[in-house]
Amino acid sequence: MIKQVVTIVNPTGIHARPAAHIAKLAAQFDAAIKLAYKGKEIDAKSIIGVMSLAAQAGEELLVSAEGNQAEAAVNALANLLSKPFTE
Repeated sequence: MIKQVVTIVNPTGIHARPAAHIAKLAAQFDAAIKLAYKGKEIDAKSIIGVMSLAAQAGEELLVSAEGNQAEAAVNALANLLSKPFTE
């Protein structure tokens, strides 16, 4: 399992639009990808799951993945989450 802690820098945190970007990116990888925030773990490929985290700017998420493309998936999601989203 590959894991990385990422700080959310998007000023408005993770709401509907960023959640859609995250789930769309996660769906491109052959890996089981999870996001964990404040004790809750969800499937990163689920828009509803990602939105349900209600993660705020400045908070940390744990990105983890298992599977053929786990390392690439974690790196891609960490890169996306560590930058402000264009909305």
